[in-house]
Amino acid sequence: MNDPLVLGIETSCDETGIGIVRGRTLLSNTIASSMDEHARYGGVVPEIAARAHLEALQPAIEAALREAGVQLDDLDAIAVTSGPGLAGALMVGIGAAKALAVSLDKPLYAVNHLVGHIAADILDASAPPLELPTVALLVSGGHTSLLLVRDLTTDVELLGETVDDAAGEAFDKVARLLGLPYPGGPEIDRAAASGDAHAIRFPRGLSRASDLDKHRYDFSFSGLKTAVARWTEQYDGELPVADVAASFREAVVDVLVTKALAACADHGVPRLLLGGGVIANRRLRDVALARAAEAGVTVRIPPLSLCTDNGAMIAGLAAELIRSGRKPSTLEFGADSTLPVTEIQVAESVAVA
Repeated sequence: MNDPLVLGIETSCDETGIGIVRGRTLLSNTIASSMDEHARYGGVVPEIAARAHLEALQPAIEAALREAGVQLDDLDAIAVTSGPGLAGALMVGIGAAKALAVSLDKPLYAVNHLVGHIAADILDASAPPLELPTVALLVSGGHTSLLLVRDLTTDVELLGETVDDAAGEAFDKVARLLGLPYPGGPEIDRAAASGDAHAIRFPRGLSRASDLDKHRYDFSFSGLKTAVARWTEQYDGELPVADVAASFREAVVDVLVTKALAACADHGVPRLLLGGGVIANRRLRDVALARAAEAGVTVRIPPLSLCTDNGAMIAGLAAELIRSGRKPSTLEFGADSTLPVTEIQVAESVAVA
């Protein structure tokens, strides 16, 4: 099957994503977010996210089908995120995907959320084909991971990840310290626009020489968050929110870009792919592009609409699995909140001789 028509379901966190692709051609990308419901609590509440997915799934599927101009019976396969993510939220999407696959008698592909972020890049019709191997830096509210991608469907290696808070979580927590609303990423960005990024030298986690032997590609943002809290508590006078936001953002960006480019150099890979919702941060994109150019590294960034969690990337990854001859998943899988990135597809059927 050269260009399979696949519907993808993504419910790993607070966004209900339904995407439809034909091979590498994006037909629809429908997202229903429950972010406003979580804002009053200053972060994602798993139970609220799961209920919101239940309410949003059917309307989102119907909207995606209308946008793509196809019917359920036209589909060649169903794809769904098996993990990682919030267990309760994942269960909603998995239940819906299994029901669709069984009722329509269509093959089902259970795939990895993080690898899906890489697959989002291949859906960019304006970009040249993705060259492999590539280093991938994935930065979101729940994940901060550095990967070496040799083959999208068979060989993805985890180089490093956050040992505590993800970068997106750190943005949310620091925004709360500064009295800024949730979600913190866009608010920190806005506040930082008029601030001095060098006003305060906040720590760069796991970047000291003594850390690099064991944690060369790992990230830590908990200490940075604590440093911001202590600095703001001790400050006497009206808090310079713009300077704090800009200095905090610079610390995060510096660590992310430095470690990503170190991975490119160490592995002899002059290519870096950025993905995840935090890539919407303009300072991160600008610094990555500038420093990568100096290092002779090419940077790829999928369209921002495909960087946040979405069903299109899940459908796109499944379409690649189908094109490569992989068998569908069985129904013997569930939600795996800590699914390792090396498991690109879950519960693949065993070929019968």
